[in-house]
Amino acid sequence: MSTVYYTASSLDGFVVDEHDSLEWLMRNDVDGTGFGGYDDFIAGVGAIVMGASTHRWLVEHEPDVWPYEQPTWVVTNHPDAVTAPGVHTYAGDVASLHPQLVDAADGRDVWVVGGGDLAAQFVAAGLVDEMWVHYAPCTLGAGRPVLPTASRWRLLDTGRNRDFVGARWARADA
Repeated sequence: MSTVYYTASSLDGFVVDEHDSLEWLMRNDVDGTGFGGYDDFIAGVGAIVMGASTHRWLVEHEPDVWPYEQPTWVVTNHPDAVTAPGVHTYAGDVASLHPQLVDAADGRDVWVVGGGDLAAQFVAAGLVDEMWVHYAPCTLGAGRPVLPTASRWRLLDTGRNRDFVGARWARADA
């Protein structure tokens, strides 16, 4: 069981554009079963945690379908904004939430989804074991960075998935 920050990035290091949108990512083609593919990854995930912006984008773009079967927590100060079934809200320090995520994952991975701000909180607390970044064949020029905190990583593996280049990292101090 690991806590994994699994994300996509533009070549210039942004996970969302300047409007907090993932539309740029949806225009790129990736194989769900290729190197670091989503299908293989999600099969090993037992619990999910995401920030409010990621949740909001998902609900706005898939209003009738919640895309995850796993128990999910949204870290937000506005719990009334979260209405999807099986989704819990949390406001507070991520270090206090992490044991609950691990218990819910039941021996599988915890996935830190979406933007770098939430991932940075988990990284700063020493809770992210691995980071997968899939670099898309585009630049955005502005947006939210992959990981807006200082940290050190050790490269575990790299690979190609159609037009994406993937890198799998472990915490350097692990």
